[in-house]
Amino acid sequence: MNPKQRPAPKSPVQKSQVERITIRRLTRADLPADTAALAQYLIGKIVVHDLPEGRVSGRIVETEAYLTGDAACHAFRGQTPRNRSLFLGRGHAYVYISYGMHRMLNVTGAEAGMGEGVLIRAIEPRDGLFHMQARRGLSRPTDLTKGPGRLAQAMGIDLNLDGIDLCGDGALWLGEAGGDTPEIGVSVRIGISKDTDRLLRFYEKGNRFVSGPRKLLDMGQKTT
Repeated sequence: MNPKQRPAPKSPVQKSQVERITIRRLTRADLPADTAALAQYLIGKIVVHDLPEGRVSGRIVETEAYLTGDAACHAFRGQTPRNRSLFLGRGHAYVYISYGMHRMLNVTGAEAGMGEGVLIRAIEPRDGLFHMQARRGLSRPTDLTKGPGRLAQAMGIDLNLDGIDLCGDGALWLGEAGGDTPEIGVSVRIGISKDTDRLLRFYEKGNRFVSGPRKLLDMGQKTT
């Protein structure tokens, strides 16, 4: 073959299109009906945001469950305009602002009207690293999405996505891409002042994108 006639290398767009085929959208039937079980199930799954400038996605490596009767859950005192999306049936997004500046992405985890959810605490970047770096103003991958506020900023998640069906055909959705079954650890939750002793935080053991103090990782126990 003439060197001048060698085929051009695949463009980033072509590569992205191939990667998109490998992620299967989760259906409502895929999601466990129990919220604590859902929090564990989501470890290793993918959260995807398809934006006009390109796809950003990440593999979920840390979650926390918030349940009925849980004083740390936003639904504890009933439904309000702020938390109404938390009362949707499982598989919807509940997005809220913490400390007046940090957006937080949650997945509703119970039947409609119950008010339970799973906070996505950390992801491992998968697609759209450049876009994440631009939004965060950082280049080091482990600094981009380690923590719920950071990951929401990196993925361009805002209040306009509150209530979106994460099992639907919208721009923000949940998926799976296969691979090894993660080894899951469990600990108490982070940054709360009520019901602090509940073992409802789940994380992939050994993953460098998991947030929180080292002592919580050391105390964690294997669940799967």
